Amino acid sequence: MRALEQIGLRILRGFDPERAHGLALRALNTGLGPRGGPVTSRRLATTLAGLSLPNPVGLAAGFDKNATALHALSRTGFGFLEVGAATPCPQIGNAKPRLYRLTQDAAAINRFGFNNEGMGPIADRLAQRPSGAVIGLNLGANKDSGDRAADFARVLAHCGPHIDFATVNVSSPNTEKLRDLQGKAALAALLSGVMQANVTGIPIFLKIAPDLNSDELAEVAEVANASGLSAIIATNTTLSRDGLTSAHRDQTGGLSGEPLFEKSTRVLAKLSTLTDLPLIGVGGVGSAEHAYAKIRAGASAVQLYTALVYGGISLAEDIARGLGDLLERDGFANVADAVGTDKGAWL
Repeated sequence: MRALEQIGLRILRGFDPERAHGLALRALNTGLGPRGGPVTSRRLATTLAGLSLPNPVGLAAGFDKNATALHALSRTGFGFLEVGAATPCPQIGNAKPRLYRLTQDAAAINRFGFNNEGMGPIADRLAQRPSGAVIGLNLGANKDSGDRAADFARVLAHCGPHIDFATVNVSSPNTEKLRDLQGKAALAALLSGVMQANVTGIPIFLKIAPDLNSDELAEVAEVANASGLSAIIATNTTLSRDGLTSAHRDQTGGLSGEPLFEKSTRVLAKLSTLTDLPLIGVGGVGSAEHAYAKIRAGASAVQLYTALVYGGISLAEDIARGLGDLLERDGFANVADAVGTDKGAWL
């Protein structure tokens, strides 16, 4: 981590977490972040669902909910970006406070509830996106919607022309009954509607929860295999609180960060035995070693967010460079060659 970034992070930790996050986005937009662009090499460059990535380290949804920092983020080390979640209509989300740092656990708990400005302003910003970057949008549903499944299709139809991929997010624990859409029949119907709305033909991803049991995971994989999806993101936040020590460990919401690493990686490895779709590993990625482990467990790419709270935005570059070193150490000519080579250790 850079010295100036360390100072900035110490200052931000003196603010309420949600306020600090907003200040971090403003700092990026004023030019205080990295400017070198995505890290890349022959070893790191890869293809995911037909998308050419300079490296397989992506920014997870939630960091830039309203797509306000696209140009600044495109200058960081990330190989691809996912913004949102976006819902058809603006919504304020759940009552504050709704974001908690769990510093001793290198984790966070949030119960935002899909707070965002709605698909209109987000689409307008995506239309002005930086050229050359790979940018996707996380699709969400309004809390008061009479047809949540249809909401995903509405957002995709409106924003699809401006993005490279879209993610159907039915795995947030902070919108009541949203995770019910992971059930076999409901998920099949939802994805059918999304695919019909995908007039631009971009890759569609599905983001799943880490709390699915073996039978539920098998059903999700069965639907995914038959739906025309291009990839699965494993996983979103967890409701588990196992092993936490921080003062805020009992807050309601989704837990992200380092404590999620093992659980999400095991789900990822299991999923890799149930589908041939590309997988994106998320949950607890905070180092090159974490990224490498997820890739060897079956991920074609990884995403991170919570680790940035503790490691800063330059962490993306550090992880990508470190991943390249690990691949070279183990004799892999390209990251794609390492995918799934150690999945047995996680099953």
